[in-house]
Amino acid sequence: MKRNLYTSDHDDFRAVVREFVQREVVDHIERWEEERLIDRGIWTAAAKQGIVGLSAAEEYGGGGQEHDYRYRNVVLEELARVHATSLAGSFSLQDDIAIPYVQGLGTEEQKQRWLPPMATGETIGAIAMTEPGTGSDLRGIRTTATKVDGGWVVNGSKTFITSGIQSDLVIAVTRTDPDGGSRGFSLLVVERDMPGFTRGRKLKKVGLHGQDTAELSFEEVFVPEENLLGELGGGFGQLVNYLPLERLSIAAHAVAVADAILAETVKYTNEREAFGQSVADFQNTRFVLADVATEIDVTRAYVDKAILAYNEGDLTVVDAAKAKLWASEMQNRVVDRCLQLHGGYGYMMEYPVARAFQDARIQRIFGGTSEIQRQIIGRDLFGRR
Repeated sequence: MKRNLYTSDHDDFRAVVREFVQREVVDHIERWEEERLIDRGIWTAAAKQGIVGLSAAEEYGGGGQEHDYRYRNVVLEELARVHATSLAGSFSLQDDIAIPYVQGLGTEEQKQRWLPPMATGETIGAIAMTEPGTGSDLRGIRTTATKVDGGWVVNGSKTFITSGIQSDLVIAVTRTDPDGGSRGFSLLVVERDMPGFTRGRKLKKVGLHGQDTAELSFEEVFVPEENLLGELGGGFGQLVNYLPLERLSIAAHAVAVADAILAETVKYTNEREAFGQSVADFQNTRFVLADVATEIDVTRAYVDKAILAYNEGDLTVVDAAKAKLWASEMQNRVVDRCLQLHGGYGYMMEYPVARAFQDARIQRIFGGTSEIQRQIIGRDLFGRR
């Protein structure tokens, strides 16, 4: 079935991304994974090619594709093709979370100050929601921001923060009104050199080893009034409004990775021999991969539809939850079944399927766990808020 998502402009962009990935990314993936850190230079190099900063408006030096997610999807697909999962996740944080937050919620002064260097890759953004004692339940956030003359004093800690080591701007979810309920949270932008803002250990994770993830600490950090992002007390609603894009990003990446691993598995089983014949000649192999290919194609059809809905401004919270839930669960099923077809070699890290197996597991957790997505969908079914 022909895929009708892209135009010739997207195809031309894909050629640029593919050439860049081959030239600047492929030879460094293994080192990034071992060092658990991606070179900052790749950000600026990608920005020069228009690969980072896509979601920033042209007037701020970006790619001006904030309303066409198909360009971002091309980047995800091309990075998945070479198994650069950690880099894909890091770029997604910049283009699907940090830049949209600043661009959508920021004042003109904030956008002029922060977006141009974010679009060039010189400034890396992060968002700090999760705390040591608070995960999916954002209402349990304890990081406080106390009002003082000219700004706020922030105290607390965050954990599992993607780009936590390298980030220059951290959008921190803080409690600005202890008695404000859901209206008691606000987003404050903490900048790299603010006194009292420190980074803890670089966390060792099951997968996504190249993507730096860290603990952050705020001890009497003064954040000036002009670093309030969006409405005071509107933090919780702002988070809800931007989660669909984050979940679309996770779903799109899940499809891209599953497709890349299917291609690897078809190649491997066709070349590998057992009992005097190609592994691909066994009925079980063909049946398993037939199911895998069908799952990927059906999931892609839904995610493509979600991408077009986002472009039109029609992607709902529920539809994004469905895309994220199904695609991330599908990705894990596909990678697991493909690893099984690799036999013992699937357990060896030099085979892409092994790393994909590690990297896939977080997809069902971050951006809202699968259980949270089911809650969103289930409440919608029964007319519950």
